[in-house]
Amino acid sequence: MSDDLPTFDEASIFPPHHLDYATLDARVRGLSPAKDQAVVERVVLRLSNNRRRMPGRARLDVEAGVVGDRWLDGRTPKRHSQVTLMRYDVARVLTDGNEVAILGDNLFASIDTSAENLPPGSLLRVGTALCEVTYKPHEGCSKFAARVGEDAWKLTLSDDWRAVQLRGVHLSVIESGDVSEGDRISVLRRS
Repeated sequence: MSDDLPTFDEASIFPPHHLDYATLDARVRGLSPAKDQAVVERVVLRLSNNRRRMPGRARLDVEAGVVGDRWLDGRTPKRHSQVTLMRYDVARVLTDGNEVAILGDNLFASIDTSAENLPPGSLLRVGTALCEVTYKPHEGCSKFAARVGEDAWKLTLSDDWRAVQLRGVHLSVIESGDVSEGDRISVLRRS
């Protein structure tokens, strides 16, 4: 991975304002994600000190997760949270059309991440890598609320949307491979 890729501090791309709950809810209801396959729209490496890098491609590794991501930094890594996948269409709504990398996820694609469509144990081909949807819920935290607003955070946790998993899913890498923006994410098996 080249060190000359641009990096940015997430604060430099925060949305200028946050949308209210009713607006977010209405916009998300109008979305229709793909069920079986979708295009990878964004690949993001989370660096230290809330910095991000968008290399356009990354290596997904059985041991290291997303190579170059801070997942391994200074702690005992947990395989059930190696990679995060969020719906790109939802991310664009929550950020009001601004850069989605601030959300802190590794991969963005407009695929249905609902518990019904991608239950834990589902297998996905992500570029050339093979990944499994894990049991760990991917829920927003206080950082997420600060990035896109309290109403966006509440929306993702609401009873109406919880099973849709608007925040996305966690993946573990089963077979190492590469993923680039423009590659496909395909559902191979649903559990």
